Amino acid sequence: MTASPGFTRSTIQALPEKLISQIAAGEVIERPASVLKELLENAIDAGARQIEVRLEGGGIRRIMVRDDGHGIPPEEMPLALTRHATSKIRSLDELEHVQSLGFRGEALAAIASVSTLVLTSRTADGEHAWQWSEGQPRPTPAAGPQGTTVDVRQLFDAIPARRKFLRTENTEYAHCLEALTRVALVNPHISFRLFHNQGLQRQWPATDMPTRLNEILKQELAGRALPVDQSHGLIRLQGLVARPTDARSRADRQYLFVNGRHVRDRTVSHAIRQAYADVLHGDRQPVYVLYLQVDPSRVDVNVHPAKQEVRFRDSSAVHQFVAKAVGAALAGTAGEHAQSPVSPPLPEPSAGTASQAAPLRLAASQPGLWQRPSLPGPGTRTAAHPLHDAGASWQALYQPLPPANQPADANIIDTTEEFPLGMALGQLHGIYILAQNRHGLVVVDMHAAHERILYERLKHSMQQTSLAQQNLLVPLVMDISAQQAATVEEHLETLHDHGLAVSLTGPETLTIRAVPALLARADIKTLVHEVVDDLSRTGHAPQIAQQHDALLSTMACHGSVRANRHLTLDEMNALLRDMEQTERADHCNHGRPTWTQWSLADLDRLFLRGQ
Repeated sequence: MTASPGFTRSTIQALPEKLISQIAAGEVIERPASVLKELLENAIDAGARQIEVRLEGGGIRRIMVRDDGHGIPPEEMPLALTRHATSKIRSLDELEHVQSLGFRGEALAAIASVSTLVLTSRTADGEHAWQWSEGQPRPTPAAGPQGTTVDVRQLFDAIPARRKFLRTENTEYAHCLEALTRVALVNPHISFRLFHNQGLQRQWPATDMPTRLNEILKQELAGRALPVDQSHGLIRLQGLVARPTDARSRADRQYLFVNGRHVRDRTVSHAIRQAYADVLHGDRQPVYVLYLQVDPSRVDVNVHPAKQEVRFRDSSAVHQFVAKAVGAALAGTAGEHAQSPVSPPLPEPSAGTASQAAPLRLAASQPGLWQRPSLPGPGTRTAAHPLHDAGASWQALYQPLPPANQPADANIIDTTEEFPLGMALGQLHGIYILAQNRHGLVVVDMHAAHERILYERLKHSMQQTSLAQQNLLVPLVMDISAQQAATVEEHLETLHDHGLAVSLTGPETLTIRAVPALLARADIKTLVHEVVDDLSRTGHAPQIAQQHDALLSTMACHGSVRANRHLTLDEMNALLRDMEQTERADHCNHGRPTWTQWSLADLDRLFLRGQ
């Protein structure tokens, strides 16, 4: 092999230690926020209870972190700035069970190689502090309280190629603030103060976890979030997930902590998205703060230079656990053994009522999640955070419906305190149900609500055995395209598993002999057309298995009550009772809300009563 033109071979030689550190720093230190993250983690590992951060120029000119931890003895200070020198691990076994945030001994050396770093520290038994910076022969006495202060100035000044990739001061400051926020969210026992250009920007005193979450994420989570707290063996998941209606267009409020370390993990992120799949609208992004605790021996934290990723020894088990825990919170179930509240199938229509939806009667009461806060008015204080009293804020028992022969009169409406969604008053334009409960007015999108109910019933039926079929007295014959015929022929078994007994009786003719019993009164031809089209889009069998819920969603959509369909008061009330007992009934299968509450106070403000 010949050398390229202009290439002159040099002899192999060891790189200078300074250059090695600068190369290594490129993997750890990307911007001022990277420096701040490493310094904060060192302070936490040192047992700090108070941390002060001072930034200048968005952290480009200066980053100073002062803590009150155990400090560094003067004889160890030069070693602290040496690559791969650490007090946190001693062996491979300790690395495989590491519980500290730092463990490689790279951060301070990397930072010092691309900036001017001054280290000041004092131990608990020290008479005074000591100060040291690179180039000094030995630490010198200094003034200072117990703990460590790391002062970093002029980041990347000696490396112009790196400096030019930094953004504006405001952008870099925003990244630094986000780095501090992540650390503060998982360490409520530590107080934090942040100064930027001499001005105090954030101050979070030491407190408990619910208060810290409320302080930092009041707008995104306070008063509306759903608590998550489930455990199984050596794994536990705690935290808060926002309601689907509070989802955002950007994934900028998603915080996952594994054993106290903020990470980005595809396994857990996919599990959370899967839990939200049935209730998230369009491309909206869920909001969550979740704390995953795993046996340290079952997770590898040494897989990313900046320690932003982890690898689970059993990622499939973690995925299943997280999806189930978050799904249970969104569904409104309590505890690991909560049963899915599923109502009996729709009764057959009686004579003369074929055009009306039969009442959906429920046999027993179930727990559910139906306490929504009213709209805040002027001077209204924020409600207590859900984690203060999770059980009281998201569990309620519902009473059974009155006997079927009881008339729907004013006496029923007077008992609205028994039902979170109240009692129906009437329909609005054949689309919405208006109901009265003890808080005020409830407005329900009847199609979206019924769609969710049917969808959950179909899923439950599939999970238990298979969808119950109802044979048609007269088989339906419909015309289909050649492409649809090919799809039907390829996926006959899938169609049968989903309750549709069909067969090709001609090149472009399909005969339907049975449909799912829950959808017996749906527009069957339209339903079959949509299901076949869905199968055509999903393609081959492995993808169809992944799109199983999507097919059920399509079936539920076409089997639910349509707009402009008149319902009696009994039928409306039955639908409300079904909603109260259905998982995830806050939203339809496409993520749209199914109901909303207007309190009496909201209505009073609307009409200026009392003003």
